[in-house]
Amino acid sequence: MRTRRRWLLATNLLLAASIGVAVWAVPANGNQPAARARGQYSMVAGELRSGGEASAIYITDSINEELIALRWNDSRSQLDGLDYRSLQMDAARGGER
Repeated sequence: MRTRRRWLLATNLLLAASIGVAVWAVPANGNQPAARARGQYSMVAGELRSGGEASAIYITDSINEELIALRWNDSRSQLDGLDYRSLQMDAARGGER
């Protein structure tokens, strides 16, 4: 019984130490971009250029100047991302493609 307690205590100490190392080693905002402003979003539905009955949802973030296009996937019952555009980079190019 005493050996089992020591084994359990050693295992718990090892787990606590590994959690402590993980918390100490990884910063809280490790993969977040620095100083991203909170967005202001607008959504518009429209047709895709491919023709047919394909439609998309276009969401713009006017604060961060970004646009994404999404399409509904019936087979998986979820939105699929079609495209991402940085409006700031597009404006800097002067309308070139």
